[in-house]
Amino acid sequence: MDPSSLTPVMRILRGCLHLMLAALLTLSVVRAVQERVPHLTAVIVLAVALGVVYAVGATWPRVRHSGATAAGWLLAVGMVWTALLVVSPEAVYLAFPLFFLQLHLLPTTWGLTAVVWTTLTAIAGFCWHRGGFEVGAVVGPSLGAAVAIAVVLGYEALYRESEQRRTLIEELTAARGELAAAEHEAGVLAERERLAREIHDTLAQGLSSIHLLLRAAERLLPERPDEANRHVVHARETASSNLEEARRFVRALTPPDLENGSLPSALERLCAGTSAAAGLPVDWQLSGLPIPLHTAHEVALLRIAQSALANATQHADATRVTVTLSFMDTEVALDVVDDGVGFDPDTISAGDRGFGLPGMRSRARSLQGTLVVESRPGQGTAVAVTVPLEVRT
Repeated sequence: MDPSSLTPVMRILRGCLHLMLAALLTLSVVRAVQERVPHLTAVIVLAVALGVVYAVGATWPRVRHSGATAAGWLLAVGMVWTALLVVSPEAVYLAFPLFFLQLHLLPTTWGLTAVVWTTLTAIAGFCWHRGGFEVGAVVGPSLGAAVAIAVVLGYEALYRESEQRRTLIEELTAARGELAAAEHEAGVLAERERLAREIHDTLAQGLSSIHLLLRAAERLLPERPDEANRHVVHARETASSNLEEARRFVRALTPPDLENGSLPSALERLCAGTSAAAGLPVDWQLSGLPIPLHTAHEVALLRIAQSALANATQHADATRVTVTLSFMDTEVALDVVDDGVGFDPDTISAGDRGFGLPGMRSRARSLQGTLVVESRPGQGTAVAVTVPLEVRT
């Protein structure tokens, strides 16, 4: 065990160990004085010497950080203790605190070896003073050594388990931090994707419509100013709608078309506005009994319709588009069908049509719905999205 990494409990136990050794040294001197042993002076001198040697090591930081220094100090303590044991039988009790010192400061193998040596020395010294072998002389030191070994090794096992738990907690804390960072990054990416879809389905398409309207007005001037003026009015209305959308991004509110009405009415206005802006007939059809939907469903379906109509007017070269909203028992479906030039859906990537088709699919998936695109070159295009019906409560 690394003595430099002591816990508060271990520091208290070490302080108690110092007090124990001081008390036992004092006991040895007091008993020697009371009994007037023949070697009283030697007992006092060796007891003081042992106290001084012990105090030097206990207050010397190098002993706690250097194995060689600790071993040298313990050897000096052991030699002085052995000399004291020769002249004082009470010195045998000092073996108990020495067991803890040896196990604490030395590596496990060397510590156990030192404990065995100290135990044998204590037994020999006790038998020396008793004048012969006694069972108690063996049992006492051996039992003390066993208790010291059990306590120290048990503490080391608990210490290792505590360190493992601390390491595990640190790893879990780090993993939780990494998970939180990953979730934050995923949230940022999802928000970027959401904003990209919103901008594509609203502002970008609105600006494209304004561009088409103004270009048409430019072609009609100056020969047909009335028609050109109508295109300019539509462009102004589209710009006003885009301005509302931009303000909604800041306020994080629902689309203006849905704030003032239901999804069917918003889709009807969208079809009428697209027809007027693009000069393309857009038929609106409603099937089933309309019921209120959650805002997320209404926003997604409206955005998909906007994106599909934008593709039909800008890329399909269609002559007619039909938009159908169908309310069924367990789901709601939106179909946008045009008679344009069509394309091969398998060859279309995000780079070919911006965020259009991928954005529509992503919106459908966010509602556990499905989006199917059916098209062939020269046969028009049909976009069909179906989402589970969740009634707003």
